Amino acid sequence: MGYQIKRAAVIGSGTMGGGIAALLAGLGIPTLLLDIVPSKLTPDEEEAGLTLEDKQVRNRIVQSGWKAVTRSRPPSVMSEASKHFITLGNLEDDFDKLAEVNWIVEVIVENLEIKQGLFERIDKVRREDCIVSTNTSGLPVNAIAEGRSESFQQHFLGTHFFNPPRWLKLLEIIPHEKTLPEVMDFMIRFGEETLGKGVVICKDTPNFIANRFFSLTNSYSISYALDHGYTIEEVDGITGVLLGRPKTGTFRLLDLVGIDVGAHVSSNLYELIPHDESREILRHEGAAKIFTTMVERKWFGNKTKVGFSKPVTNEEGKREFWPLNLQTLEHEPPKKPRFEIFSKGRDVEDLGERYKWIVSQVDDEQASEETKKLAKYIWATMAYAFGYASRRIPEIADDIVSLDRAVKWGFVHQMGPFEIWDALGVESTLQRLESEGITVGAWVKEMLEAGCPAFYQYKNGNVVGYYDLEKKGYQLFEPDPRILPIATIKAKEDVILKRNASASLIDMGDRVGLIEFHSKANALDQDIFDIIAHALDVTEEGMFDALVIGNEGTHFSAGANIFVMWMAAQQGLFDQIDQGVREMQNTLLRMRYFPKPIVAAPFGMTLAGGAEITMSCSKCVTAVETFIGLVEVGIGVIPGGTGNKEMLRRVVNPVMRINNADPISVLMKVFETIAMAKVATGAYEAFEYGFFQLGDRIIMNQDHLLAEAKRSALAMVQEGYKPPQQEMIYAAGRDVLAALRTAVWGLRQAGWASEHDAVVSNKLAWVLCGGDITEPTWVPEEYFLDLEREAFVDLCKEEKTQERMAFMLEHNRPLRN
Repeated sequence: MGYQIKRAAVIGSGTMGGGIAALLAGLGIPTLLLDIVPSKLTPDEEEAGLTLEDKQVRNRIVQSGWKAVTRSRPPSVMSEASKHFITLGNLEDDFDKLAEVNWIVEVIVENLEIKQGLFERIDKVRREDCIVSTNTSGLPVNAIAEGRSESFQQHFLGTHFFNPPRWLKLLEIIPHEKTLPEVMDFMIRFGEETLGKGVVICKDTPNFIANRFFSLTNSYSISYALDHGYTIEEVDGITGVLLGRPKTGTFRLLDLVGIDVGAHVSSNLYELIPHDESREILRHEGAAKIFTTMVERKWFGNKTKVGFSKPVTNEEGKREFWPLNLQTLEHEPPKKPRFEIFSKGRDVEDLGERYKWIVSQVDDEQASEETKKLAKYIWATMAYAFGYASRRIPEIADDIVSLDRAVKWGFVHQMGPFEIWDALGVESTLQRLESEGITVGAWVKEMLEAGCPAFYQYKNGNVVGYYDLEKKGYQLFEPDPRILPIATIKAKEDVILKRNASASLIDMGDRVGLIEFHSKANALDQDIFDIIAHALDVTEEGMFDALVIGNEGTHFSAGANIFVMWMAAQQGLFDQIDQGVREMQNTLLRMRYFPKPIVAAPFGMTLAGGAEITMSCSKCVTAVETFIGLVEVGIGVIPGGTGNKEMLRRVVNPVMRINNADPISVLMKVFETIAMAKVATGAYEAFEYGFFQLGDRIIMNQDHLLAEAKRSALAMVQEGYKPPQQEMIYAAGRDVLAALRTAVWGLRQAGWASEHDAVVSNKLAWVLCGGDITEPTWVPEEYFLDLEREAFVDLCKEEKTQERMAFMLEHNRPLRN
């Protein structure tokens, strides 16, 4: 049977259920969101004379839940348009509508009897081929569907999303013992390709993989801190970005998850794993006392604004976060320490090498006492994780890959426990673990005895396989045609055609070239433009039929190298700045009208010059989570590399070709987008701003991005690609300029814009309206390019612009001067 999901239903409108519904709606899947009917009226409803039979009362819970989802940060909703794919209802009046959907997701309270009762009702109305799943975070999937019909069980499985479901990559899929293989195959493919998730197949064991591992290891991390006198600032200061993890660290992550949720999970899990030799850590006396006290005080973390940290307005009127003293259980002013281990560790760019350096500091006589202490915490908690992970294989996962991926994708870690262990050296680390009394899974020694020195198999620096416990040897990874890692491309001979410190030109095969950025933050500099120019030259000469611009960094590009720009401005080298901007403009114009297709593959932060490069390509094949924007005002300038011209062409031109169109509203939209440094919160919103346009593609799974970009480039070649013709650009003239400047004056008077904000914004308005043009007219692109280059250089001469650049370099945030 061929499965499709044309319509879906989510039952439960809380943070998770509403988030899943928003994700589905963002994909254009009509989604029915249901929740329970209230049992009593609120005071406001009573005052309004409403009854329990009124529709707005009966849908109050689901409406409240959905409202919270639409206001969540980071945003759960992908675009305003996606909201139209949501239908709200309740479990009494709208239950029969479940017969119309292809997939039902249950996201209700973690109570076995309540879930079983709901599924008994669903079994009676679902269509024969409807897939039904539970988002339980740990209840047995087989028990949940006990007593249901054969067809129901064949189409039933666990689909455990991580919160927030739009943003976290992991989707754990847990089959029922009777789930049809074709249902599993479909849901895996749907999860990876349509939802864009990293799917891990789990066994039906308590808390599955990611939460089982995290619950135990995180409990140990907290317990170790309590037992050895570490503070929250110390722990959170070293367990975040230093270790390739989110900046939330350990305690701030618990605030995010919810203290009450964490306590509930630990309590439930303890009872479910009587055979687990490590479960007593879940009832550590000191940790239990703290959690109990915090729950009694209703210190639940972010949702109550008080947890392991508390926002406080200090005497200077500034908001800061006070950490909890783990001994007194009172919040105290932050000490904001600067740890040597953090600064020195961050200097080691390769994360595996960084871990090796950190562990070496534990016994390094040259290291400071503070560094030794903090390194010891990292080693002790990491050693516990190594031991626990090895002992849970093959109980919760058949292979190391599933556990590593679950940890990385579920908690946004750059490396999983077995990858870190590999980086440290398996055998030497094993000896150290055993010398410290940490029990390790017996299979680890078997692996070493079998002649396999590491958990993963490496070839030319690339991972090609993993240790298979059943085979007692390495199992090669099967190539996935949907994924095209740059490391795999580079493993072939003679494919790196030109390389410098910031970029490379690589042969992707099939006569497609790849321009890869690899500078710090993929910041644009002369080296990158040298590679782009070379790539255009050799492609025009016949080496390639198409080009792709993409990389595998943390972000596509953070924009221009601010340091180089600031130094030139400080030294008064404004002719040099003018020449650099002119060269960038010429390169991007050449790209736009290049006779062969150029496909951009943006993702993550795609800012300023990075956005201008993207918009200059023939087509964009973009990751769904691409945060694109022209943010130059943050450093006191305006876009200089065709960004203003391109926004006018994309947004203003189509409107002004309509008879009697009003230029003010559409110019105001472009002006606000640039002047307010608006950044799209995802690819769908980027279309609304005009950063992407008709013909550009959105790829849900970023792992598939480069392969899809190459595929699009080849398709454009096969279709006989022709470059666009040059367009005239609408110049609105002085009347619209006056309107924009009036808006700037209003913001300045209201205190919403600083003095220099007004200077930059007025210069932007002057460019967007065509400079000194008196009447509306259409002008060549070059006219606007001259204007934006002139304005860019003029602003670089401003002392306050140079202050903004310096501040951004030092603090990584804009200065409002």
